[in-house]
Amino acid sequence: MCRFVVDTRQLRPRGGTVQTDIDPRSLIGRKAFDRNGAKIGTVDEVYLDDATGEPEWAAVRTGLFSRDAFVPLEPSTMVGDSLHIPYDRKLIKDAPDFGVGRHLSPEQELQLYHHYRLDISSPAGDPAGPAGSGGSGGDTGFGRIAGADG
Repeated sequence: MCRFVVDTRQLRPRGGTVQTDIDPRSLIGRKAFDRNGAKIGTVDEVYLDDATGEPEWAAVRTGLFSRDAFVPLEPSTMVGDSLHIPYDRKLIKDAPDFGVGRHLSPEQELQLYHHYRLDISSPAGDPAGPAGSGGSGGDTGFGRIAGADG
């Protein structure tokens, strides 16, 4: 499960992707671009992994009267003041719509993993794996909205 950022955890290197020592809250309001450099929108919220506290997903507002699209932070990079997401704009805009401002359930997060064709195998050091991935550890691999307790 995931929750949105309201705490002061720092982004740390994770597989060489979203890097630098940026407070996840500082991602909010940054422009987001697809793999071809086309603007997708603006980062609205950042979601942290429950088990690790690492930033895992960002909700990107895709237009003035549009919805937020969830994008994975793991394969994304910061270039200057912008978040660059290595997926096509259409795939990002077609991501499942769960609304924002609340905890993502393990089922919702699993849908996002499938949508982006991300590996849902166990993270290193977590033999239980994420819920729904065949592990026996419940939702320990999923995230939370930062700052929302419980």
